[in-house]
Parts: sequence; structure tokens; C-alpha cells
Amino acid sequence: MHLEVNQLHKQFQTKRGLLTVLKNINLYVEEGEFVCAVGASGCGKSTLLRSIAGLDIPTAGNILVDGVRVTGPGCDRGMVFQSYTLYPWMSVMENVAFGLKLQGVPQAKRRQQAAYYLEVVGLSEFAKALPQELSGGMKQRVAIARALASKPKILLMDEPFGALDVQTKESMQQFLLEIWRTTNTTILMITHDVEEAIFLSQRIYVLSARPGTIKQELQIQLPNKSDPQIKRYHIFQKYKDQVMSLLTDGSMPVFCTEGESHSG
Repeated sequence: MHLEVNQLHKQFQTKRGLLTVLKNINLYVEEGEFVCAVGASGCGKSTLLRSIAGLDIPTAGNILVDGVRVTGPGCDRGMVFQSYTLYPWMSVMENVAFGLKLQGVPQAKRRQQAAYYLEVVGLSEFAKALPQELSGGMKQRVAIARALASKPKILLMDEPFGALDVQTKESMQQFLLEIWRTTNTTILMITHDVEEAIFLSQRIYVLSARPGTIKQELQIQLPNKSDPQIKRYHIFQKYKDQVMSLLTDGSMPVFCTEGESHSG
């Protein structure tokens, strides 16, 4: 899988004229990578992700998945939103299987596939429950299982843990890393949470304020992320200081680990 965004521009018509939200966006994600795009609220992160998902049409530029231009939504891209977007009248099992149903997958096969991904996210025992019976973290696990069940080439995540409390959010971050490692899913996630981006990703694209542009691409090299204290490590804080400096237009010197390169 190869995602490529080339010279992406996005403008919206407003009462005051054209508003440029994204300008000259160039990025890529390779198969099996976990990449984050981080930026302040209003910098166009969600618009970028919606464009990649095919939900918004770019004003200019190209988005390619394995060399095929994105012109609309497709099952090669799974999407997880900040809001849980579960159908309240459907059971957990039915929610996870819904995308497969739309694809015309036979009932027995879609139930088997949905059951597998419910096991992956640790919610098999809640297969018959309704969304209202679940906590926020559990609802987001269902949303992730639903996206994975269609076996997309890339999973797109729009601040999926933004609505969760701090403790649940940290638990979900660990959970997502486990899912990424066990399923080898390619993930592109946007967030305004700098620590979250550093903790989860292998690479970070730092976006400027509106209009959103790529200020810098950072390679993240951290020791074992299973250590709950990793966010207190000196190297973690160095990365955080660097990203914060970029976001606030600071003049902090660039920090690099050995062999690390930066561009943008």
C-alpha cells in the first residue's frame, strides 16, 4: 500500500470570498506505517483526512492510493471519527458487520469476519449489546473494529480519542498500538495532541496554522512504547519540545537522533 498526496490545495467559498484551508500539501504513507499529522485546531487537519477519505473534493492536487486517484469514498480506506458514529438501533455485531453488508458480503461470512475483529478489540462478549450500553472507549473500539472488518488498505483516524477522558485516552492509545502491531494495519491519524502523536507514530507531519501547510516531517525513534513511563523520558520530551516549537513558530534548534533526517 502506498498513499501519496501531491500539491493538495483546498478552498471554501465564504461570504467574504475564498478561504484557503490547505495549501501545497505533500505527504506519503507506506504499507504498515503509523503516521500522524499534528496541528492546532482550525489548521485543516480534518479537511485533509476527509479529502483522503474521498468525502471532500480537493480544489487542486492529487491523492493516490496504490497509484489510483481518489475520486470518492472507497473500501480501500477505512475511517474512524472522533464521534463514535455507531448506529444506536444496531447491536455491536451488526455495527461491525454493516460495511461488509453494504459490500454484498454473504451473511455467514460477514458475521464470521465481524466476530474476528470483535475478538481483536476485546469485545466479543458485547456482540449483542447496543451502543448505549457501552462506555466511550468501548464505543470507539467498536468503531475501529468496524473500520478494520472491511480490510482497508489504510485506516484513517480523525482525532479518535479526543472525546475521551485522560485515563481512557491513554488506555486507548496503548490499545491502538497493539492493534497496529498485531494486524499490520497502515494508519494515518490526525490529532492536535502532541504527546499522542509522538507516542503513537513512526513519523509526524507538523502542519502550520491556516492555511495548513506541511512545516516539517519528523522521524520518531523511541524505545519500547509498552513502558507506561515513556512520556517522561528525556528523548520524548525533546521530541515534544521540537514539535511545540514548530507549532508556535519558535526558534528552538532541531533535535535529531543518530541517522534521523528532517525535511519540509
